[in-house]
Amino acid sequence: MTLASAEYPFLNLMWTMLVFFLWIAWFWLLFVAFGDLYRRADVSGWAKAGWTVLLIVLPFLGILLYLVTQGRYILERQRAREAASRRQFDDYVRSVSTSDGAAQIAEARRLLAEGVIDDAEYQALKGKALAR
Repeated sequence: MTLASAEYPFLNLMWTMLVFFLWIAWFWLLFVAFGDLYRRADVSGWAKAGWTVLLIVLPFLGILLYLVTQGRYILERQRAREAASRRQFDDYVRSVSTSDGAAQIAEARRLLAEGVIDDAEYQALKGKALAR
């Protein structure tokens, strides 16, 4: 069994692979353009509608125009979104971190030093705070 047939020469196979790759790359650029366009808050709804019509009606020209006019800002906006997401996650982690447990242990130690609770109660409160 032959892998390549004489009816479909090697150069035709390479051409088909190139066209298929460019077709996939075009779809990827289309998704990048739509994703960037609809995440933007600085563009009005009419501008988004205009870009959408241009990208659908004249797809190759629309992608090229979007990349030429907005291309240098796509990466900046993506990095800003990632930085904001990272800051939000870091703030969340800080809000639920063990610093609250440390405050509970410090309060329990103060109560132990004042004689309000005994050592067994202090150990129980400490274990409860560390379990969080």
